[in-house]
Amino acid sequence: MNTAIIVAAGSGTRFGSDIPKQFVKIAGLPLIEHTLEKFETCPSVDEIVLVLAAEEISDYRSNISKLRKVVAGGATRAQSVRNGLAVATGEIVAVHDGARPLVTVEEIERTIEMAAKTGAACLVAEVSDTIKHIEGSEIIRTVDRTKLRRALTPQAFKADILQRAFDEFGADESATDECYLVEKLGVPIACVEGSSRNIKVTRQEDLVFVEEFLRQ
Repeated sequence: MNTAIIVAAGSGTRFGSDIPKQFVKIAGLPLIEHTLEKFETCPSVDEIVLVLAAEEISDYRSNISKLRKVVAGGATRAQSVRNGLAVATGEIVAVHDGARPLVTVEEIERTIEMAAKTGAACLVAEVSDTIKHIEGSEIIRTVDRTKLRRALTPQAFKADILQRAFDEFGADESATDECYLVEKLGVPIACVEGSSRNIKVTRQEDLVFVEEFLRQ
């Protein structure tokens, strides 16, 4: 039994829209539905827990058959994921950003499979730009990008590991993803190479890129 927690409780202030970005229509469907469909068709996912802002829950409707529960998010991402984890029943829990509709079923499968083997796994992508280390307004050195990866989602964990990470470090407001908390436990996290097109919709211009791929 594996659970996917889809986090879509953010206000999306950088997106600059009266409608929360997860409900903006792309290629005929709200963005969040495109994301949910990927997990719906993934054989390794048995149930989906969706985390929304509390005020969005009463009006939300979906035909996703694996969607078991919709819960209210918290003030931070960590609180939102923790609320989803509280109702998850899977032995493996995969956490995914609702605003990443271009993830592939194959990427979800590989990440969950790796977590089942190792305990913790993170989908990542190469860094293609040259990266500079700066201090103040000066470049100090060029960073070796071959040893860098961008953390994507899903990030998947054995449920007991993720629960322990939240129990011990869930109050850390600097946490921007689940791997950060699991890293603090000292648990090794396996990398699963993914595609750079698995972007998180953050600004209006991201929609053009996403819609083109979804229509294909």
